Amino acid sequence: MRFPLFVDAVARRAELPTDDAATISRAVLQTLAERITADESADLAAQLPDDVGGYLATAGPPATGAAVDFLYRVADRAAVDPALAEVGTRAVLATLRETVTVGEFQDLVAQLPRGFDAMVDPLPRPPYDV
Repeated sequence: MRFPLFVDAVARRAELPTDDAATISRAVLQTLAERITADESADLAAQLPDDVGGYLATAGPPATGAAVDFLYRVADRAAVDPALAEVGTRAVLATLRETVTVGEFQDLVAQLPRGFDAMVDPLPRPPYDV
């Protein structure tokens, strides 16, 4: 999936114009890179096209902070309000979940701040045979 397709998926999920979805997608990916280890960032980027994974470049140890700090950082980077940053973050995470392996997505979420799992929509349950 190239960055324009990634952005289109985010735009549909978040019901945003494409330009806004692109800005928020970049901000979320860059902020994710600050919150996870360099190894995890490299593992995640390896499963994404270069033009998407390139936003996951890291420059130091993972930053700390709660999920709300993450959202404020995304909002600041994208120049949007925190509520829109949350909608965009949810859409980016859902798109990432569809793009990378289940194990890689679980590794990513395991490294995110406490409370962050509330922004990760649960996987749908398989239907039960009755």
